[in-house]
Amino acid sequence: MGKGSKLYSIFFNKCPRCQTGNFFAVNNPYILKRFDKMNDQCPCCGERFSREPGYYTGALYVSYAYYVALIVTCFVLFEVIMDMNLTIFLLILVALIILLTPPVFRLARLTWINFFVSFDPTKPTHCP
Repeated sequence: MGKGSKLYSIFFNKCPRCQTGNFFAVNNPYILKRFDKMNDQCPCCGERFSREPGYYTGALYVSYAYYVALIVTCFVLFEVIMDMNLTIFLLILVALIILLTPPVFRLARLTWINFFVSFDPTKPTHCP
């Protein structure tokens, strides 16, 4: 998963165009006061991250898919394989969903913008 792949941009909080500048203002999603703060544009190549109002509404569908994958995985692991009590399973699942909300929010937005913006190795980068 090197520079140039969409997964690199998604998992390392990088601009989808140059993959050098950061997409979100801070790298740590658990700084809760700033976990949702995006840069207006890439500090390196100038790619605008704020497209138009409602652009990131589609990221809701992406986060839904991530949560469905999490729930199905937990169900198979805890209920089918480990035969855990349903109440304990639900408590663990709710705790996991609450704990993973900031990273999934960021992951969904990065995935959404990577659907529409491709890596451009010739894009000039002027990083500070």
